[in-house]
Amino acid sequence: LAAPGMISKGIKWMFNSTSPFYVKPRLSGDLLKWGYYFYKSATKEHVERSANALKEISLLSKAMYKQMASELPFDFGYQEKGLLMLYQTKETEHEEIATAAMANAHDIEAHILTEAEIQKLEPNVKVKARGGIYFPGDAHITPQVFVAKLIQYLKEAGVVFQTSTTVHDFAIENNFIRQVKTERGDYTFDEVVIATGSWSGLLTKRLGISLPMQAGKGYSFTLNDVVKNTRIPSIFLEARVAVTPMENTLRFGGTMEITGIDHRVNMNRVRGIVESIPNYYPEMKVNMPKVEEVWHGLRPCSPDGLPYIGRSSSLKNLVIASGHSMMGLSLGPGTGKLVSELLEHKKSSISLELFKPLRF
Repeated sequence: LAAPGMISKGIKWMFNSTSPFYVKPRLSGDLLKWGYYFYKSATKEHVERSANALKEISLLSKAMYKQMASELPFDFGYQEKGLLMLYQTKETEHEEIATAAMANAHDIEAHILTEAEIQKLEPNVKVKARGGIYFPGDAHITPQVFVAKLIQYLKEAGVVFQTSTTVHDFAIENNFIRQVKTERGDYTFDEVVIATGSWSGLLTKRLGISLPMQAGKGYSFTLNDVVKNTRIPSIFLEARVAVTPMENTLRFGGTMEITGIDHRVNMNRVRGIVESIPNYYPEMKVNMPKVEEVWHGLRPCSPDGLPYIGRSSSLKNLVIASGHSMMGLSLGPGTGKLVSELLEHKKSSISLELFKPLRF
């Protein structure tokens, strides 16, 4: 999110009820602080500085997924088919060609494709685009299958999940978290990891730690029993819509609503996703889903677009892992690996300098 031009685009999008980005105006000190840091981060220098760090954690995470796909006793749909970034305007083409050049400079393979070359990669679905960028190294999974089967696997391995339990406070002594206080009693741990997504900033406040965070609501819906499906995950760049084929289903997801902790479904935003589909897949007819068919989630957005991963400098047994925005699924396994290294006081697989939780 934090990139040159995003502020001017965001202001323009705010006046369009079907646009991919919206910030709900409200009197909130946390939102004002977040907005100030976002403004400071939306620079070319920040993007260039962040690129290598995001590349390293992305590749670490992909390696972890690949390892799990070969070692875990269940299939979660891991496939390496790449990613297509589809664009339709000259302005976006210019931006994406620059992005491809930057990716190749960082040893991430990227190819600039014509509409005809894109169509060769997608033989079953008519594609309309001025052109696109193809990243052959990308992979995808079926998230709901992965999470459900992983939970089952971990329970069988002895991991205890204390669900439906609200953490309401902590007992701190000599710079250590001695107890986690919940509605079901108090718990004592050697180490505490806060990885509570969009709620992380609210929770760390109770520990006297400022963690600028805003919840970015996104929506998705899934088409079932798709006869002529896409082969490769794609992103509609102008519409900011992600398209993921998973066996015989096709999921469309998008929008970023900075509205606070809010679970209301704005069907106008969903309409924006639906209306973008024929612009890129002209022969695909998709009806508006019913509100109960729309999934929504709150992405934990840091102001600079980088996750928070690291030890607290004030509390000796606290590790924070949050703020992954739209990259939570992508960066989850890599983050887990880094957290395990922090807990075991091992050298980190990659540098965590840019991910420091207390960087603001």
